[in-house]
Amino acid sequence: MKDLKSLTLTELTNELELMGEPKFRAGQIYSWLHVHMVRSIDEMGNIPLKLKEKLKENYEFTSLKVARMQESSIDSTRKYLFELEDGNFVESVFMKYKHGNSVCISSQVGCRMGCKFCASTLDGLERNLKPSEMLDQIYAISKDTGERVSNIVVMGTGEPLDNYDNLLRFLDMISNKDGLNISQRNITVSTCGLLPKIIELSKEKLQITLALSLHATTDEKRKNLMPIANTYAIEDLMEACSEYFNSTGRRISFEYALVKGVNDTDEDARELTSLARPLNCHINLIPVNPIKERDFKRSSRDAIVAFKNKLEKNGINVTIRRELGADIDGACGQLRRRHASTCAD
Repeated sequence: MKDLKSLTLTELTNELELMGEPKFRAGQIYSWLHVHMVRSIDEMGNIPLKLKEKLKENYEFTSLKVARMQESSIDSTRKYLFELEDGNFVESVFMKYKHGNSVCISSQVGCRMGCKFCASTLDGLERNLKPSEMLDQIYAISKDTGERVSNIVVMGTGEPLDNYDNLLRFLDMISNKDGLNISQRNITVSTCGLLPKIIELSKEKLQITLALSLHATTDEKRKNLMPIANTYAIEDLMEACSEYFNSTGRRISFEYALVKGVNDTDEDARELTSLARPLNCHINLIPVNPIKERDFKRSSRDAIVAFKNKLEKNGINVTIRRELGADIDGACGQLRRRHASTCAD
């Protein structure tokens, strides 16, 4: 069966015409799904009962179930563990900022990229998420919190560009005027560096922010942290980032997780400056989240601040990521793995 919540308005209109229903019903149903964010077909108030039954019989209806929710006692960040229809689980995070509420969503169940500092990849890739499953992370959180989401980060479990077609459909639907109409300028998509997909994405002329998970300044160091570096060299990634900026006019963001004694030296700061200076970019320094399966240690606070200062003195735009939800398994993949091990016990 087709997935009702993954259909665009045009596709939904065509489906209803084939069912012998009037066109205006498509707009009503689409609004219930993507504006009112109903959790079941039965909640669609002005849809005839007979049509509701047809929808139930002919379409899948995605509605994620909250398996677990943790709320930080420090900053009100909420970490959600959602159960999917096939029994898999994904994580999302709701964060409050002065400029508005942000949700970080997952794009896959698991991940096959193998980055050594990330808990999401430890069990490999299970499957891609459908557009509806990405959308519904936002919808379910909006309904649960009763608050509007104004910013989206596709930076949770999974490599978004490894689920490229579903990602594009999600981006189109979440920014569509007939849905939540969230500005693409308020959406960030992260990638570990799938170079062909970065180039392909640049041709889409979207207004999203692209965040490259860089995490090292040389190919040798990056290979020790990220297997993808064995396929795509930093020099080629920088060219792709430049092409993305020239094509879209959107500044690139570099994510740089600081690991004690691995990528936080004075030499690393100098090399990162050299990489960043030719590009219109922003560097986001991230204190790495230790995970028990690895022996990486985060850089000290003093070392992180010193690293930031070295970049700023060289004219680089840089921030230290504000840590939210530190007391609730805030890092990608941690809550899902903890839930899995608890169930196994």
